Amino acid sequence: MADSAREAVAAARKLSRAVDHLRFGHPTTHVYNPLDYAWGAHQQYLQRINPSGVRVLLMGMNPGPWGMAQTGVPFGQIELVRDWLGIDQQIGHPALEHPKRPITGFACTRREVSGERLWSLFRARFGTPDCFFQEHFVANYCPLVFMEASGRNRTPDKLPAGERDALNAVCDEHLRALFRALKPEWVVGIGAYAHACLERVVGASTIQVARILHPSPASPAANRGWAATATKQLVNAGIWTSD
Repeated sequence: MADSAREAVAAARKLSRAVDHLRFGHPTTHVYNPLDYAWGAHQQYLQRINPSGVRVLLMGMNPGPWGMAQTGVPFGQIELVRDWLGIDQQIGHPALEHPKRPITGFACTRREVSGERLWSLFRARFGTPDCFFQEHFVANYCPLVFMEASGRNRTPDKLPAGERDALNAVCDEHLRALFRALKPEWVVGIGAYAHACLERVVGASTIQVARILHPSPASPAANRGWAATATKQLVNAGIWTSD
């Protein structure tokens, strides 16, 4: 395994152990950690990292229930992970599984729209995963999925301050380790939350920070041509060229 990937794998294992020790109260009733039950797929994904690091690290907030929660890959829409990225591993189950949010792995039939939009853009622009991973990598700030009793998804920004602070402490530490492993020139927040986390951790370093619109179908702006908007934002930032 290449140096950058080896460092990223070690950092992910450390992060997984750290978040497993955190505790979350009402209204959170279920917490999934794909770095545990989907580790095989996540490790295979980390092994795609360029041995010498990347120029651009793109970062989302946390796994979606029909994306990384099922595949172990950030924004991990089933078909694109399996058929484009070439990752297809046996996926286990969290210790406490919500009946309305079952983990069926690559047999999941629900659509992860955000991941479909994100990885489809990269496929259209770069053609092959090798071309994409030569300079890019996608990660999530937080590895956990949070759910309420109803099965409703609960994002990290909605956690009580004490829980959020404890989570941020371990996720910030992991993000710093990821910076050391990947040595990015640019870090790009996919959405406002990830962007704020990146700005906080980057601090006074020489890493440049940018932001793109989150591809969530809950965003009206994202539903009006997300790929074109995100491309324009990356071009305007000087990360991508216009051709």
